[in-house]
Amino acid sequence: MVLAGKKIKTFKNQFKAIVTGDIEDVDGVLKITRINVHYYLKVPANKKKEASESLETYLKLCPGAQSVIGCIDINHEITMEDLSE
Repeated sequence: MVLAGKKIKTFKNQFKAIVTGDIEDVDGVLKITRINVHYYLKVPANKKKEASESLETYLKLCPGAQSVIGCIDINHEITMEDLSE
């Protein structure tokens, strides 16, 4: 994820993503129509703005997302919690 480029650590106890999706019958074929990603990040207060900016731009840089955009609706959001340094 682009957080590394902003030097925001994503250790296992500081970062997780919960991914869900919807599968629908489209003209008799089961199709993944929606992917929802909710990130949870513990981050120092001085890095919250950078983390938010990263989330806003990462879809343009993500090979997986770029491969399915237009076919699958991708929603994403982040919940941040203060991390003491």
